[in-house]
Amino acid sequence: MGELMEIIEWFDESGQAMAHRFPPDGSGALKMGAQLIVRESQEAVFFSGGRALDRFAAGRWTLSTANLPLLTSALSLPWGFRSPFRAEVVFTNRKTFTDLRWGTQEPVIFKDEKLGHVRLRAFGNYTLRVDDTLAFVNRVVGTAGHYATSELEGFLRDVIVARLNDFLGETLQTIFDLPANYDEMASAMQARLGPDFARYGLTLEGFWIQSVTPPEEVQRMVDGQGGLALVKDMPAWMQYQMASAIGREQTGGTSDQLVGAGLGVGVGMMLPGMLRDALHVGPSGGAGAPAPTGGGAGGGAAGAGFCAQCGAALPGGARFCPGCGRALDGSQS
Repeated sequence: MGELMEIIEWFDESGQAMAHRFPPDGSGALKMGAQLIVRESQEAVFFSGGRALDRFAAGRWTLSTANLPLLTSALSLPWGFRSPFRAEVVFTNRKTFTDLRWGTQEPVIFKDEKLGHVRLRAFGNYTLRVDDTLAFVNRVVGTAGHYATSELEGFLRDVIVARLNDFLGETLQTIFDLPANYDEMASAMQARLGPDFARYGLTLEGFWIQSVTPPEEVQRMVDGQGGLALVKDMPAWMQYQMASAIGREQTGGTSDQLVGAGLGVGVGMMLPGMLRDALHVGPSGGAGAPAPTGGGAGGGAAGAGFCAQCGAALPGGARFCPGCGRALDGSQS
């Protein structure tokens, strides 16, 4: 019959074990009076004859007919259970397992109302715990002697990604809305995934979305929306682009190149005048006013011109350059 199991307990040194069978390779010989030790983060279930019988919460238990009523009834052994009987104990780890990862192995297709079909990758993490020991053991662990989170993560990742595909298609219109909605999306996904986890005796305690990223070329289009936010319509956007081109011609390089050469501050001072000229901003500040004409480069007369120092357009009657601040009447600023 083998060695009698007189003290039954389990330690998880890895921190990742979810269930452990004692003994790990099948049933063993027990006798009444054996000690069962269940810790606060554990639950133990007795199996005999292939059936789950008595369950034990945290505590130190002396096995007897009083606290093994279902096992006593199932075995119906004579002699007051003084003879050993065969059974097995499955411990489940009821702690919260943290920092479990999920992510798309391959990009998923999302139909964006502005960009069309876009391939997205998504990543995040989640936390869970075993809530229903019998459901978890019967549907997930089975007859395995030991079961860890690493054996479950792949399956749960596939479940999460499948639900995410449906969720994005049903609730999101465009990826431009993603950054402002990560928290709301994570909460909604947690609620949607709850029944899937509960089916296997698990509770999804936390769910987070770290990023949802499109391909690099689509990301550049998303970044371009920041420039579009400066204007309200396409004609104004074209004017903005034209003003940027003027700046490149007058400074001999792109803004990025100038910043790299230490000239970024000068460009920042020049751009207001160039934008004002390109967008036809008159003395009153309103868009659409006639661009000023005539005048000398350094004068402060009513006729407008361009500043000899920075090249900024000069509004009519200006005494100081709006781009660099230079006095136009010959005095020092």
